[in-house]
Amino acid sequence: MQEQITQLVGQAQKILVIQADNPDADSLGSSLALEHIVGDLGKDVYMYCGVDMPTYLRYLTGWDRVRNELPSTFDLSIIVDASTYTLFEQIEKGGNWGAIRSKPAIILDHHTVVEKPLDFASVSLVDSAYASTGELIFELARTNGWRVSKDAATHIMSTILGDTQGLMNDQTTARTYRAMADLTDLGANRPLLEEIRREYSRMPESIFRYKAELIERMEFSAGNRIAHVAIPQAEINEHSPHYNPAVLVQFDSLQVEHVEISIVFKIYDNGKITGKLRCNYSAPIAAKLAEHFGGGGHPHSAGFKVTNGRPFNEVKSECIEFAEQLLNNLEQEQPDETLQHTNT
Repeated sequence: MQEQITQLVGQAQKILVIQADNPDADSLGSSLALEHIVGDLGKDVYMYCGVDMPTYLRYLTGWDRVRNELPSTFDLSIIVDASTYTLFEQIEKGGNWGAIRSKPAIILDHHTVVEKPLDFASVSLVDSAYASTGELIFELARTNGWRVSKDAATHIMSTILGDTQGLMNDQTTARTYRAMADLTDLGANRPLLEEIRREYSRMPESIFRYKAELIERMEFSAGNRIAHVAIPQAEINEHSPHYNPAVLVQFDSLQVEHVEISIVFKIYDNGKITGKLRCNYSAPIAAKLAEHFGGGGHPHSAGFKVTNGRPFNEVKSECIEFAEQLLNNLEQEQPDETLQHTNT
């Protein structure tokens, strides 16, 4: 498989790197890392994302080189951190799948459970053993002998920190720590990266006050084991350009006593409903809950989308009920001593 990737990259001159419509530190960092790694091979790299890059990700140098229009010509596409049609609404709306399908394509991802998987790629390298897509790209680059510059190493480090919540969740493995050490040797500076990220994460007063509103609206169910809040389209439109509303409260809610899973629902005017799921270490149920609604992800971090017009209250009730069922099942399966490690 890696030999095929090497051959496809070697044969192409203009390479299109594609992110999904929900960019995060992993997708953006992976794109920027590939821009440097493949660019150092003498290739022309064009980065695409169907939506504007959120403000909170703009600490990653080069974010402004990502375009939301596809190029007229390219020889190869590399799709990063996504392997499902459901995350590419803008490409679907623009009728652009035909152009992408007409050229060789490589998928690099670490999400193995997805709805409507992309089915046209020449090569799909999808492996959930990696903490982030960026970590997978790092391994791919080293296997192929591709140069990983200081800038590329910094972007790869940002993908790992983003998807492991700062090396705090169980996606972090011994290989992840070894990768972090190797990236440090290549010039990536974690303290500096964190300082820059924190600076860009500073919120305007209006966002701070909106955070207070979300905290006030946060609900708790199943003996306070489930925290959940709903965000309507109007608030998404107003606040998302400045700060991801889910990020404002999701991790804080996981620090509330007894809470094991936090769910942030987004309700769109067109009837679409999304759920962003985050769990504490003791309750790895996010992927199973997401799969119930046709989504996917990792045990502690996952998401789903409902587009069949179901009423929100119906989706919400089913989600909370199934989450409680999963928590109860987990409680029966786990040894007593494991259950003591909550809210970590």
